Amino acid sequence: MRIVQINGGQVSREQGWRLTLPPTAGGYADAQIDDYGRLSRRAHYPWHPGTRMSLRARFSPGQEALRGTAGFGFWNAPFGDPTVRRPALPQAAWFFFGSPPTDLPLALSGPGQGWFAATLDTAGPGALALLPLAPLVLLANQVAGLRATLWPRLRRALCTSCQPLVESMEEWHNYELLWRRQGCRFRVDGRVVHETLAGPRGPLGFVCWIDNQYLIATNRGRLRWGVLNTAVTQTLEVADLRLGPA
Repeated sequence: MRIVQINGGQVSREQGWRLTLPPTAGGYADAQIDDYGRLSRRAHYPWHPGTRMSLRARFSPGQEALRGTAGFGFWNAPFGDPTVRRPALPQAAWFFFGSPPTDLPLALSGPGQGWFAATLDTAGPGALALLPLAPLVLLANQVAGLRATLWPRLRRALCTSCQPLVESMEEWHNYELLWRRQGCRFRVDGRVVHETLAGPRGPLGFVCWIDNQYLIATNRGRLRWGVLNTAVTQTLEVADLRLGPA
């Protein structure tokens, strides 16, 4: 497992993993573990449908005070490795947290921020077929009535799904993700919290991280990203991490 520590972010290994982000007043800060560092996405990212991830985790502070993004699961590092920038169309299946002002096109309605189980694949055949129509789609999405009709169809084409999680982020919980060819199943403490036929094609890498960034990419064409100042130490603790065949 590779360790990434940027701008004061720290990763320590005791009985499990402890990712720590100190108070930050400027610049991007990240504490991360992953298994794809400097690998070729298409040829060497290690995970495909038919994979299971399980772990125990807790965060500090909780959802109301946590600033930035954090989570764990599988993705293709679409904005580049933290140390080598190589952009790609996003694919992911993961437990994801994003604090305000993050706003991602995950939910059918409401802000795309909070603590979610989510999937996304913007590189599938359905998504690629829509690329030539992207300007028209963005224009149509400015109209509420058209957006209500178009967005559910676009979500299916993008394999986008999400389910807000109600479990306290500050308490230990068991998280499990089954990523299959037929879709994904997410469990928390043995209870199915989200199940979908949507899922990425892969291959993907495992990532577990906590950082101070935000991303706004709405279905109405608003795009913005940046970093947030953090006033307190933030941590993500992970134990009993297991990755393998589903």
